[in-house]
Amino acid sequence: MITLHGSGVFLSKDALCASAPLSPGEGRKRTLAWSILQAHSVSGDPERLQIRFDAMVSHDITYVGIIQQARASGMREFPIPYALTNCHNSLCAVGGTINEDDHVFGLSAARKYGGIYVPANQSVIHSYAREQLAGCGKMILGSDSHTRYGALGTMAVGEGGPELAKQLLKDTWDVPYPKVVLVYLTGAPKRGVGPHDAAIALVKAVFESGFANNCVLEFAGPGVASLPIDFRNGLDVMTTETTCLSSIWQTDGETRAFYEAHGREGEYRELRPGDFAYYDKYIELDLSRVEPMIALPFHPSNAWTIREFLDHAEDILAKVEADAKKRYPKARINLAQKARDGGVWADQGIIAGCAGGLFDNITEAADILRGGSCGDGYFALDVYPTSIPVSLELTRIGAAADLLRSGAVIKPSFCGPCFGAGDVPAHNGLSLRHTTRNFPNREGSKPGEGQFAAVCLMDARSIAATALNGGRITPAAEINYEPVRRPYRFDGSVYEKRVYNGCGRPRPEEELILGPNITDWPKMQPLAKNLLLELAAVLRDPVTTTDELIPSGETSSYRSNPLRLAEFTLSRREPAYVGRAKAAAELEEKRLAGEVPEKLRALLERCGARAEETQFGSCVFANRPGDGSAREQAASCQKVLGGFANICYEFATKRYRSNCINWGILPFTLDGGAEFPYEAGDCVFVPDIRRAIEEGREDIPAKVLKADGGGADLLLHVRGLTAEEKEIILDGCLMNYYARRAD
Repeated sequence: MITLHGSGVFLSKDALCASAPLSPGEGRKRTLAWSILQAHSVSGDPERLQIRFDAMVSHDITYVGIIQQARASGMREFPIPYALTNCHNSLCAVGGTINEDDHVFGLSAARKYGGIYVPANQSVIHSYAREQLAGCGKMILGSDSHTRYGALGTMAVGEGGPELAKQLLKDTWDVPYPKVVLVYLTGAPKRGVGPHDAAIALVKAVFESGFANNCVLEFAGPGVASLPIDFRNGLDVMTTETTCLSSIWQTDGETRAFYEAHGREGEYRELRPGDFAYYDKYIELDLSRVEPMIALPFHPSNAWTIREFLDHAEDILAKVEADAKKRYPKARINLAQKARDGGVWADQGIIAGCAGGLFDNITEAADILRGGSCGDGYFALDVYPTSIPVSLELTRIGAAADLLRSGAVIKPSFCGPCFGAGDVPAHNGLSLRHTTRNFPNREGSKPGEGQFAAVCLMDARSIAATALNGGRITPAAEINYEPVRRPYRFDGSVYEKRVYNGCGRPRPEEELILGPNITDWPKMQPLAKNLLLELAAVLRDPVTTTDELIPSGETSSYRSNPLRLAEFTLSRREPAYVGRAKAAAELEEKRLAGEVPEKLRALLERCGARAEETQFGSCVFANRPGDGSAREQAASCQKVLGGFANICYEFATKRYRSNCINWGILPFTLDGGAEFPYEAGDCVFVPDIRRAIEEGREDIPAKVLKADGGGADLLLHVRGLTAEEKEIILDGCLMNYYARRAD
C-alpha cells in the first residue's frame, strides 16, 4: 500500500526514474515546491528563504493575540488579505461574555486595519480559505497547524502567531530551503474508502520515523487523476500529522472545476513538475490497496485497518487502556467493555471540521444511511458541514434530509469536536471522528477529575456504516451501497451578506473594541549575561504535544488574556508546573527589584555568579516537544510564567521551535545519546549565554545544580539561529525586538 524510499528520485512524465540527463541540483529546480517558494522569497539566496505570503488566515483562538502583538510593534494596517474566522470559540461557553468579546474585537480590527471578518458558524477557517483565498501558485500563512491547501495548487503553512505578526509588519518568514518529498500516487480508491483512510495510512507510515519532518510533500503521479477534489483536500489537510512543513499537488481539470464552481476561474493554472524533477526522497502510495482505517488513541499514527482492529480488538484495546492508565492514574478507565457480542461498539460518531465536514464526505455518508437508522441506543451521530455554502448545497440536494431522517443531527460550522469544545462523550465513551486529531483530551474529558473518554479517527464513510449498525464498528467497504458523485454548486450569497470584507480599505479612525478579558502582554526582559534555570517540568514521554503544553477545549475562552490562560499551562500533564514556575518567577521579580532571596543567593554562590548579571526563571525538559497545533500559547504561557528555555533532544515541529524563539525562550537541544537524569527542582546554570548568542556559538557549556547538592556538566546546543532570531532572543521576545527597532 505505502512504500518509503530514503533515496532520491527523478520524475518524468508521471514515471519514476533512477537517473536523468541532468544533475539532482538542476532537477530539484523543476519541482513545484522550488518554483513557488523561490517566487515568494525575497532573500536572493535560494538556500535561505525569506517568504512573503499572499494572504493569511486566523481563527478566534489566535487572532486577538496576533493583532495585539502587531499593534504593539507598530502595525497600522493589514498589508495583505487577512481573514479572521470565528470557528473555535463560537460554542465554548466558559467565561461568560469573553468569547463574543473576542469576536467583536475581531470585527473592529478588520474594519480598522482592512481585513476580512467571517462571523461565527459561517465557515471553518480552512474551508473559507479554500473557497475564497486559495489560488494556484499562491502561498498562505495561517495560525492553525492544519493550514494546508496544496490540493488547490496553494502552498500553505501553519505557524505560531508571532510569524503572522511578522507578516503584518512586512517582515518575512525565514526558513532554510526544505527537502522535498514526492508522494507518488497510483491506482484509484475502492468503494467505501475515503480520504481519511488514505491519510491515516500515510501518517502511520511516516510519523514515527520522522520521514517527512519539516519537508514539503509534493503529490504527483497517475493516481492524482482518480481523486475528486474533496478527496484531495481531505488527504492534504492531514499531511500536518506527518509533521511536514507544507504540501503541494499537481493540478488538473478537477482543480479547475473547483475554482470555476466558486466563481474564481482566474485563480486556476496548471501546475505540473518539470520533466526530470528531482526529489530528495519519495513515497509510493497505491490508492487501490488502501483499506478502511482506524486510528486508536492517542495519535493518528496509532493506526490499523478496521478489519485488523476488529480481529484483534481485545489485545489492541488492552494496550490503549494500559497507556491511558499510565497517563491518567486518577481516571477510572474501562475500554475492554467496548468489545462484546462479537463486535466492538462505539458510543458516538462525529463528522466535522476541515477534514471531515466536506461535501463529498457528507453526501456519501447520506448515501450509506439513506433509509436506514442510527438506532435508539447509546450511539449518536453528529455532522458539521464545513461552511454555510456546503450546508446550503446539502439541503438543496436532499442529503441533509436523508441524514436527519436516519437520526443524525446536523450542526453548525464549528471546529469544536477537533479540540474538545463540543460533543464531549460520556465517561469511558468511545467516539469515532472524522476530524484531524485524537490526541489526549481532544474529546474534552478531564482525566484529572477521574473522567476519561477516547477518540478513534475514522473516515466519514465507515462512521456512517457504523451508525447504520447502531454503533457496531463497521468498515464502509463491507456495506452494500452505491455512492453517487454529485456536482457541487457553490452559493456564495451568504458570504456577500454576512462576511465583512474590508481588504485594502482600512478605517484608521475607528477604534478597537476591547472587552475586559482582552489584555496586553506583560513586560518581558531582555536576555541577561547569565541564565539560571530551575526545571519546573521534566516530561519523558517520547513526544509532548502542544495540547499537553497548553490544553485545548474550555481553556480556549481565555486565549485573549495571557495571565489567565497561563494558569492552564501543562495542567493536564504536569499539574505542579504552574506553581513551580510561579515560585521561580517570584524570585526573579525580587532580583529585578534589587533583592536576593536566600534560595537564589545559595544557587548563585554554587555557580559563582552575580545576581545583577544572572536571570533566573523556569525551564521545561521534554524529549521531543511541540507536536501538533501551531498555537503560540504553548510557548507564550511558559514565558508569561517566567520560563526562559526548553531543553530537548529535538523539537517535534519547526513551528513550535519558532514559537519558543519568538517569545524569547532559548531552544536548547541535547546530543541524541546524552543522558538527562535530572528532575523538577534541579537547576541548570548557563554562563555567558548572551555573548554565546551574540557570537553565534552553537555549543553551550552548562552546569547542573542538583537539588540534593550534587552537580554535573551539561553540553547544550542552540543550532541554526538566523541573524533575526538571535536578535529576538537577545531582546527577550519578538515585541521587544520590534519596539527596539522603532526607537
